[in-house]
Amino acid sequence: MNHKNRLSFKAVVFSIVIGLLIGCGGGWLLTKRIPKPSEASASESTEPEETPTPAPEVYDASLFMTGDTVMHRPLVYEARQADGSYDFSHLLGRVIPYAQKYDLRYYNQETILGGDERAIQGYPTFNTPQAFGDYMVSNGFNLVSNATNHSLDQGVDGALNSINYWKQQEAEGVHTAGMYASAEEQAAVPVYEVNGITYSFFSWTYGMNGFQNPDDMPYLVNCFDGREDEMCNQIRAAKEKADVVIVAVHWGTEYQFSPDETQTALAQRLADAGADIIIGNHPHAIQPIQWLNDHKTICFYALGNLCAAQYFPSTIEMMAALNIHKTVDQGRTTIEIQNVKADLMYQYYKGEWYGFEVIPFADMTDDTYLDNHQAVYDEYKSIITELEPTIQIGGM
Repeated sequence: MNHKNRLSFKAVVFSIVIGLLIGCGGGWLLTKRIPKPSEASASESTEPEETPTPAPEVYDASLFMTGDTVMHRPLVYEARQADGSYDFSHLLGRVIPYAQKYDLRYYNQETILGGDERAIQGYPTFNTPQAFGDYMVSNGFNLVSNATNHSLDQGVDGALNSINYWKQQEAEGVHTAGMYASAEEQAAVPVYEVNGITYSFFSWTYGMNGFQNPDDMPYLVNCFDGREDEMCNQIRAAKEKADVVIVAVHWGTEYQFSPDETQTALAQRLADAGADIIIGNHPHAIQPIQWLNDHKTICFYALGNLCAAQYFPSTIEMMAALNIHKTVDQGRTTIEIQNVKADLMYQYYKGEWYGFEVIPFADMTDDTYLDNHQAVYDEYKSIITELEPTIQIGGM
């Protein structure tokens, strides 16, 4: 067979084979599209995993609170040293270790630090040595309310001296509220930060013992009488900026162990405006703690005194604490007030008005400082939980 015939024969055979394959269902060779290598690998791979949701960010800060510092003459005289300096460690040295466990440490400067160039005075128009402020700051107190009924005891000059003193403490991380040198300062909404949590702090008083802000200085002392709307608007503005709003309020009826109608009504207004923590003072008696607005706001109606030369039962005092818990989850921030607790202290002194010492009941092991101290403790701690039985007593 010549070459030409061989090629023809092969062509005939190839055609026959192809025909047979088609006839036997082998048409897939002609119709099936072979996937590209990239397509094949994609079809064999699993579905891509979703990006995991970031874990929530969590922040915590703790707050310690105590009450009024009413620096009557006997307390000041006892603290005065031979060289003219002051030492308040015997008076408050037992309280300091409790406070220092917390991030924020609050107290109310009831009696004005009006300037040591002025005479140091007691009741009724106080002027407290600025060394007392030095002592509190040096021991970690960093949140101080100044709007009280004694804010104008030393007039405008004394008020300005106090304002300037506290401004100098800002370098130590101390934040104050309630007295201002200008309208701009009074209207400001400051925002501070602790442990990743932002907060604003305000202080207001019901009045100033008959004294009034000068007509040209209405900003000098935050007096809420007739200015409740302004106070609430300031809180609303702060709530837009800060995670937490803390308001210290000087209010109530002196020497009463229950809040009056003015306190409860105003507390509700403050809570509705956005206050998270309300710290009350002025009655010189402890009063209950209460949750408002479905546990969104905690109100301490009155913490009583921190130190004073007053008679029993004003000598029964309160310290309190809580935790601020912040969660940021997918851009949404929530705040919870947790672990609210309180305990009692006792302002001890000897009958001749000396030997002053504030003693936490937790430190009392016998009746050395107070007769039948356990029975007294059991009686007065029930005041704290009168409105909220779940509040923890002790464990400070």
